[in-house]
Amino acid sequence: MARITLSFLLFFVFELLSAQAVYEPSGNSVYRYLDEQAAAGRISVNTFAKPFTRKQIADFLAEIEGQRDDLTQRQSEQLDFFLRDYGKELRVGKDWDRRRDLFFYSDSTFELTVNPILGGSVMVNENGTRIWRRVGGEFFASAGNFGFYGSLRDNNVSEVLAAPQYLTTRQGENYKSISAENRSDFNEAIGGISYQWKWGDVAVMKDRLTWGNTVRNATIFSGKAPSYAMLNYRLYPTDWLEFQYIHGWLVSEELDSARTYLTPNGNRKVYMNKNIAANYFTIKSNWDIDFTFGNSIVYSDNGLNAVYFIPFMFFKSVDHTYSGTGSNELGQNAQLFFDVSARAIKNLHLYASIFVDEVSLGNMWDPDNQTNIMSFKFGGTWFNALPNIHLSGEYTRTNPWTYRHQIESTTFASNQYNLGHYLGENADEIYGGIEYVPLKNLRFKAGLWHVRKGEPHVYEIINGNANVTGLEFLETVDWSQTGASFSAEWEVINGAVVFLEMLYLDSNGNEAYTPEFISGQVISGEGGFRIGL
Repeated sequence: MARITLSFLLFFVFELLSAQAVYEPSGNSVYRYLDEQAAAGRISVNTFAKPFTRKQIADFLAEIEGQRDDLTQRQSEQLDFFLRDYGKELRVGKDWDRRRDLFFYSDSTFELTVNPILGGSVMVNENGTRIWRRVGGEFFASAGNFGFYGSLRDNNVSEVLAAPQYLTTRQGENYKSISAENRSDFNEAIGGISYQWKWGDVAVMKDRLTWGNTVRNATIFSGKAPSYAMLNYRLYPTDWLEFQYIHGWLVSEELDSARTYLTPNGNRKVYMNKNIAANYFTIKSNWDIDFTFGNSIVYSDNGLNAVYFIPFMFFKSVDHTYSGTGSNELGQNAQLFFDVSARAIKNLHLYASIFVDEVSLGNMWDPDNQTNIMSFKFGGTWFNALPNIHLSGEYTRTNPWTYRHQIESTTFASNQYNLGHYLGENADEIYGGIEYVPLKNLRFKAGLWHVRKGEPHVYEIINGNANVTGLEFLETVDWSQTGASFSAEWEVINGAVVFLEMLYLDSNGNEAYTPEFISGQVISGEGGFRIGL
């Protein structure tokens, strides 16, 4: 009995000292550094899904530190720079060379970090001046296996550049209202609570997800839509297998007329419920190639369905059981996706993703009867093509009707923003970029892209059949854009960035896709700072 009690106590103490899952925003520069080190073969990173937890990042950095003799001077200094922040997950106490925080506490059972979120910029072009400001705060904490994090960002912009109708890689926001002068305020709260064990973690969180390898904008979950609440469950039982499942509460912004009712002072408006379930498996091969496959479903109308809480489920088959197969008007909206990431050649990362909304294998090569409703992307980055210079390029094509659904409450969207690629259906993009990192906290980036978008597909029932067969890609070009950018970022201290950007845009066609402030042919300059992401 004494041995059993002692074993239990040792297990309990070990659990208290083990990790917790606190998620780090995917825009942090540490992600690019980890991708560079993975391409060099120093660590094995699955870059399909972001964000990572701070403990994951810290463990990767610790692994790189064990190979410090192989690093260049810049890489070694950059490693020290990141360890001043993520070393919190590797050390106990405050007596070490760490980053500056507004408040930091650490002992053997509890750790807490609190920091401000501030930012502002001025963007100028021939159409006037755009001013952006942000204020807020963030914290993250851990107690044993439990992790906690939260942040609030309150923003004001004099020109809205990322409303749902605009085709831009800028993150979408849930604007309170947009004035006639195109001004608006918006805020976003992100956070969660998690529990982690040796080979997995589970969290209830409100955050943005990115699924799909990319250097510009992912085709599966791009992270463009505002954050939404989700149950997030991850398993990593071996070195060669990873699994993730989410169940999310999306925002339909579709009125439920049956539940909308009169009040003494007007109408009580209620949105239709809208949920998403998704999962993926990543299998890591011995050839430094990662294979990822998964599926998702957006469902509505009947409240929560327990079957979509089964993490390993094939959701399209479930939909056939519950909704039947006789009509698209009965079912939900299911998707499949695949991703391949290869780092078999040193310093070279190649990848390809495919998102499948609908496909008929028998008619795949029949131009009149095909239903190849999908999006695909391929690209790569050559790290240190020249010392400290990274070259990137990718091509994305999305066929007509992809990401959409005839039932508005089951579209692949939240708050009216597409969850997938920012261009939506019937569009393609070619992108090339160069990045120069001469110092640990200084980076210069230049990019060039060309985009084409066709007219949106109009769904109809013709002779009893939906008109989604034989759709022609880019039959006409409704909107196009050629763009170039040059930017410089200096991370003065951890989390505090000063930035400058020059942006050239030449947009033609449908004016609804481009805000008036940057429409047509225009050159803009922007400068500012941000503390926190």
